[in-house]
Amino acid sequence: MILIDIFVGAIMLAAAAAAMWVRNLVSAVILVGVVSLAASFIFLRLGAPDVAMTEAAIGSALSTVIFLIVVRRTESHEKGPEVQR
Repeated sequence: MILIDIFVGAIMLAAAAAAMWVRNLVSAVILVGVVSLAASFIFLRLGAPDVAMTEAAIGSALSTVIFLIVVRRTESHEKGPEVQR
């Protein structure tokens, strides 16, 4: 069972490192969601199912969706208004 914890920890480290170096904001947000989802699995393994469910619902799901919406709206504002011809 310790191998599962090591594997999930390695996934967390790899996703966090990749989120720092990736150039695409959408990919970075998804990788941060993966880190949060792996953290909720660790919380579950440590015997805290209430914390795990909260982390999965708020940290992984809701925060990722909100960040993706914000990135989408920011990209549309960066392009500026379209020029009418």
